[in-house]
Amino acid sequence: MVGVWLGGAEILRTSTATRPTKDGIFWKVRKDVKRAPLSGVAKSSVMMYREAIDSVSKQTNSLNLYETPADLIIPISGTRNEGFWFRIQSVSDVHSMGIQIPRNTWKAVLEVYVSFHGNDEFWYSNPPDSYLRMNNLTTERGNGAYREVFVTIDGNFVGSVIPFPVIFTGGMNPLFWEPVVAIGAFNLPSYDFELTPFLGLLLNGKNHIFGLGVTDSIPFWLVDANLHLWLDREGSSAVEAKTVETHTPAGSIERLSIFKQLDGSFKIITTRKSKFLGWVISSRGNLTTHFLHKFKFSSSIKFKNNGTLTMVKQKLKTRTRLKVLSQMGGSITKATFKGNYPLKISTLTLPESKKNTYLLATNISHAVREKSSNGKFSSSVSNIQYSSGWLKMKMKMKGHSILSGAANTNQSFSSKNEFGCYSRIVAAINGKLFIDNSSFACISSF
Repeated sequence: MVGVWLGGAEILRTSTATRPTKDGIFWKVRKDVKRAPLSGVAKSSVMMYREAIDSVSKQTNSLNLYETPADLIIPISGTRNEGFWFRIQSVSDVHSMGIQIPRNTWKAVLEVYVSFHGNDEFWYSNPPDSYLRMNNLTTERGNGAYREVFVTIDGNFVGSVIPFPVIFTGGMNPLFWEPVVAIGAFNLPSYDFELTPFLGLLLNGKNHIFGLGVTDSIPFWLVDANLHLWLDREGSSAVEAKTVETHTPAGSIERLSIFKQLDGSFKIITTRKSKFLGWVISSRGNLTTHFLHKFKFSSSIKFKNNGTLTMVKQKLKTRTRLKVLSQMGGSITKATFKGNYPLKISTLTLPESKKNTYLLATNISHAVREKSSNGKFSSSVSNIQYSSGWLKMKMKMKGHSILSGAANTNQSFSSKNEFGCYSRIVAAINGKLFIDNSSFACISSF
């Protein structure tokens, strides 16, 4: 995992190329780190690295809450030599930092970076611990297939997201990701939390504890955050604010586990709806911020054929709404965001005639579908990826090695906003790019 920080504030999180080509590894990274409204289709362009495609826009999983760049950015991060991120090792491991918010702050947004590693790299396919215990399995990849990244202030819940299941370049079948990489692998998404309704609790000149944690996590996760603050430089040295409502009911989680020996079925369904309301009086007037975020998550894992066939199906739908009203009730800002993130994985493991060798056949379907609107303007992104292939593997004392294999990946990307359209279709077979077509024409079925 690679992170880039500026004064302790993270501006890029990316992953490395696990399987370099015969010509070696080289990097060419370009990213617009300004946090401001998207200004044209180019902002949703396809990033290239070693001819690799990574088409996740910065909008993934959130509204665009940055009407203008912030006046002040405060890092919420660690100080380790390995990087500025915090390392989450367990469910109870919440990392925090005390911050004194300037009393002339009139708007606040928290930007969170997160990635999952070790026994939680494939958290979306983890069975419950009961299945591992009953079958005497030595793997530590358990604790079920539900993870929720949450933020607290002074120990109180202020928001959460289900992280986008990025697959790194060594994941599932490494041959899938030559030269096309999984969605988000070279530009992991960050997640934005609107904190303006909480300014009524923060603008008292005291230190407040900002915490980051991951529900049901096992080792290990890397998290940090950037607190973006907008200051009232034209008014007085302090603004007046009040937090009116913080509606954060506990998420409703249903779990169902049915298994007999190595075959079984595991399902998780959960929903959460959070609503926050607060007002701020500054030189901009008396503005009231209404913020609503809700999601519906479902996960299904099935083991068949004595555990040799694994089928994973995950669905995540999100909806976010932001309204900013004037003192007279007039609409200053009205924005909505909808996201849909389906994932399907099937893996079949078959023994080979040669000792200590086996065949691994994998199919992956992954997608990002997003729509957002802000006043008269709207935009949408569709990013769909299909991969299929096989690997012949040899078991060793420490891990395994790839003897042979084949893979193909197809990806289609489309974006549309008030400036126009952009689309791109790519297809790779056995490490070579066979199709790479792009267009600025709008697709009628988008």
